[in-house]
Amino acid sequence: MFVQPSARLLRTRAFSTSAARRTTSVTLKALGLDAYNLGVYNGAWGGNGTIVESVNPATGEVIGAVQQANLSDLNQTLDNASQAAKIWRSVPAPKRGEIVRQMRNALFAKIEPLGKLVALEMGKILPEGIGEVQEYIDIADYAVGLSRMLNGQVVPSERAGHMMMEVWNPVGVVGVISAFNFPVAVYGWNSAISMVCGNSVVWKGAPTTALTSVAVTKILAEVLETNNLPGAICSLASGGAEIGNAIAHDKRVDLVSFTGSTNTGRKVALAVQARFGKSLLELGGNNAIIVHNDADIDLA
Repeated sequence: MFVQPSARLLRTRAFSTSAARRTTSVTLKALGLDAYNLGVYNGAWGGNGTIVESVNPATGEVIGAVQQANLSDLNQTLDNASQAAKIWRSVPAPKRGEIVRQMRNALFAKIEPLGKLVALEMGKILPEGIGEVQEYIDIADYAVGLSRMLNGQVVPSERAGHMMMEVWNPVGVVGVISAFNFPVAVYGWNSAISMVCGNSVVWKGAPTTALTSVAVTKILAEVLETNNLPGAICSLASGGAEIGNAIAHDKRVDLVSFTGSTNTGRKVALAVQARFGKSLLELGGNNAIIVHNDADIDLA
């Protein structure tokens, strides 16, 4: 049986929808986002792929749109990232740490609007959205300290008057393919550590959280540009499976870090292994849990 909603309930719903739209507008503006956004960054913003709309999963509201990368965009981005890696690796590690420290501060300055965007676009509650940005900030703090501890070692040689010296070198270009459920933290964990180690990073976030990927990249790009460093050190190539597949197969990407399903991760691993690349995989299923026989179901 259908019950006609009361006038008061209809007014409440209208007010809630209006308030949500105002929150979305203020959040986008605070992060430098518009209704339409370019989703490729390699020192300059662009994008010639399909346009994907970002939808609030709680309300069905379209938050904004992002023009994704096509294969040509990705090719240019990888070229730029490869060139940027040569410059970045020559910067002393403690100075690389200083850049990550500035990025950490820039993220902290935008923690509230960025956390709100995560909540709007991914569907998390606001404290978890803000907490996810905090995870990026925390790993950046760790990476800054790490930048002064990337030590090698001196090894005695069997030959008189000789010694062996161990020096750690950057791998080059790191490709990060992240999932929708942690649209900030997973990239942050990979990016902050990769950067202090002297690598450039090419990021492909999930299409359903493309606005978050653009917002984070804008924050990082501003820091790089302020320090007269190539923006392509933190590149972005928004897109779907086609872009992810190309990253996995491209020899210019020295290490691919993939977060997602076991099935897709297996394909990524095989593609990277076939070209003798390196891979870092964080895989899972559908959040399976184990319930013991003595579990208090009512309490759970």
